[in-house]
Amino acid sequence: MNEGRAFHFKRMPFALLTISGARLIVLVALVVTMFLTACPTAYATSPPVWKLVWNDEFDGPNGAAVDSNKWSFDIGGKGWGNNELETYTRRAANADLEGGMLVITALKETFTGPDNITRNYTSARLLTRNKFSQAYGRFEARIKIPSGQGIWPAFWMLGNNIDTVHWPNCGEIDIMENIGREPSIVHGTFHGPGYSGGNGIGATYTLPGGQRFSDDFHTFAVEWEPKVMRFYVDGLLYKTRTPADLPSGTSWVFDHPFFIILNVAVGGGWPGNPDATTVFPQRMLIDYVRVYQRSSPST
Repeated sequence: MNEGRAFHFKRMPFALLTISGARLIVLVALVVTMFLTACPTAYATSPPVWKLVWNDEFDGPNGAAVDSNKWSFDIGGKGWGNNELETYTRRAANADLEGGMLVITALKETFTGPDNITRNYTSARLLTRNKFSQAYGRFEARIKIPSGQGIWPAFWMLGNNIDTVHWPNCGEIDIMENIGREPSIVHGTFHGPGYSGGNGIGATYTLPGGQRFSDDFHTFAVEWEPKVMRFYVDGLLYKTRTPADLPSGTSWVFDHPFFIILNVAVGGGWPGNPDATTVFPQRMLIDYVRVYQRSSPST
């Protein structure tokens, strides 16, 4: 549900037209000020307050690999804690640059990875772990997601202390997730100790008029600051979360650096498995990923 509100202005009475020009200007300014004060923040904070500190525009020749200074790969078919059906690879067939974009491709094929696990699907999972992480900021990507039953694209983050405190104590921020059976809906969620998995603190955004996210590019972002997260689609704020949203007795674990992940999973406990309606290959197109830091104090 969008948190913005619609406002409707009544027609001004004819008598108002007799007000002098100066008084009219003052009145109009007052009305505009009242409107802006009453209206909740509906769009991303003015760009000047954010400074770009990391990005990948995925420029490069078609078929090129991603920048290894920025991205690494998770590899294997171990299910990844979600009973997923794919093996993740680093092959160009599953992730490469095309037309100035990163393309992650999920394929239906029998494949045995280096972990000696054989799966009937392959895909890619890219991450900035040990290459880039940041605490707080605006994390944004412009993406055209895939579609189909059992297809699970995501743009998300994990705490970089995962090796020492493990999941979910490290924290997880899901900027965008979609499951194929919900073509018009994306989810923004965060997870921590006592509110993980199916108990994650989430919200959804639904495209109007039956539009599908797989039909076009959309911009997904989170503005993460101390004690607050704001989730956006196409610049529209659809949910604000704070520690007040946590279950009683749990703690906010979002005060340390996180790294970025992009992946397309196939199957799993949440989306369910592909069926006869699912078409392969499925491709997620990522135009860019950009990370900002606040250049002026939060108000």
